[in-house]
Amino acid sequence: MDFKQHYLENTRFEFERMKRLAERAIEQIPNAEGLHVELDASSNSIAVLIQHLSGNMVSRWTDFLTSDGEKTTRRRDAEFDPNPQRTRDELMQIWERGWSTLFESLGALSTAQLDKTVVIRHEEHTVVEAIQRQIVHASYHIGQIVYLARHVSSATGWQSLSIPKDGSEGAPGRYKQL
Repeated sequence: MDFKQHYLENTRFEFERMKRLAERAIEQIPNAEGLHVELDASSNSIAVLIQHLSGNMVSRWTDFLTSDGEKTTRRRDAEFDPNPQRTRDELMQIWERGWSTLFESLGALSTAQLDKTVVIRHEEHTVVEAIQRQIVHASYHIGQIVYLARHVSSATGWQSLSIPKDGSEGAPGRYKQL
């Protein structure tokens, strides 16, 4: 297989895996209020992280090859404003908007476009650099979502999303299943 094609396919796989991981964590939260829990005054809730990730993905991946990834219409600071009235369904619609924007643009990329230059916050990146930037950003916040979901749902019983403690022996090949 061509390396560039493999890169695009693996990128999509990793984004899909991260999305599923966060969704499996969110599903374990017993009520919508749990999505709005903040560990302290300077922490973000899962709801805020959903708003931020979606806003980031919509901004970065709309007109990905032709406009600055930081759109003038984006209100980044507002993504961090808590809105405890938002329901689980509303938050998941926001979540899906970000991911569908990412997957649509990613799916339209050709291997020939990987060497092109795109702009994010007035800074030039190759397409590969911009993709890597998004992978790092998304994985950082998805780790936060999983951590918070585990904390919030601990009283109702947390089901491990990967290999549980002391479960390494019987878990070969689980990576692809996540």
